[in-house]
Amino acid sequence: MTKSRNGSGNSTVPADVPVQLLRGDVALSGRPVLREVDLTVKRGEFVALMGANGSGKSTLVRTLVGLNPLSAGRLELFGRALAGFHDWSRVGYVPQRSTATGGVPASVWEVVASGRLTHRKLLRPLRSADRAAIRAALEVVGMDAYAHRGVAQLSGGQHQRVLIARALAGRPELLLLDEPTAGVDLPNQHALAEALGRLKADGATIVLVAHELGPLAPLVDRAVVMRDGRKAYDGPPLSDADVHAQGFDAGHVHCDDASAPKPNAAVPTPLKEL
Repeated sequence: MTKSRNGSGNSTVPADVPVQLLRGDVALSGRPVLREVDLTVKRGEFVALMGANGSGKSTLVRTLVGLNPLSAGRLELFGRALAGFHDWSRVGYVPQRSTATGGVPASVWEVVASGRLTHRKLLRPLRSADRAAIRAALEVVGMDAYAHRGVAQLSGGQHQRVLIARALAGRPELLLLDEPTAGVDLPNQHALAEALGRLKADGATIVLVAHELGPLAPLVDRAVVMRDGRKAYDGPPLSDADVHAQGFDAGHVHCDDASAPKPNAAVPTPLKEL
């Protein structure tokens, strides 16, 4: 295997494995943030990335969609090295709510419609297939009644559901979400869990960053806990009590998930935050 993320060596990963990261390193502003991380996600799995604030979990999920470049290691999506992967319609990404659509003067419909950009040329009018996908995505997250409301008028939980609908509008096979329940009240957490449960039942592969799982816990097939930019645990789901008992959530470490690098030009616009 090559050490570069841009390597073009032959893949040993089956095309039906959505994610494989081998010995991945990431540095932000010259500071190591991820260190030799291995992660394979199989088709249909629901994987929770957990850990303390700053442990590297958000950096990891951003790396999996190409927003953070690898300084070493290899990332493959659906059996293709990242540099050779172009079918971004298969991938949906939901960033942290605090970094997305804030202050955007757009309606719920318009935000969700932007999730169809990988299926049509920019500035082309929506086709009937696009409109059907948008309506279906809004129905999945229970926001169809809010289609023409401005996103600035929504609660935090409703806002998060709109971002999930935007990702779902592209009908992805792989969905990655960065702390979708952060700052969301319990009723909206249950609504999010219901929406993700429907996706899981339909066979979607889901990778989700969470500090605590709450209502999402029954959906999780596997937990990966990050600490100091490395994997501290990879196995059966952990309860929030287990995470606390093992000290996986203790304190802050040297990684800084909030340090955003310069956007990766290799990643198409639909996967970058609005």
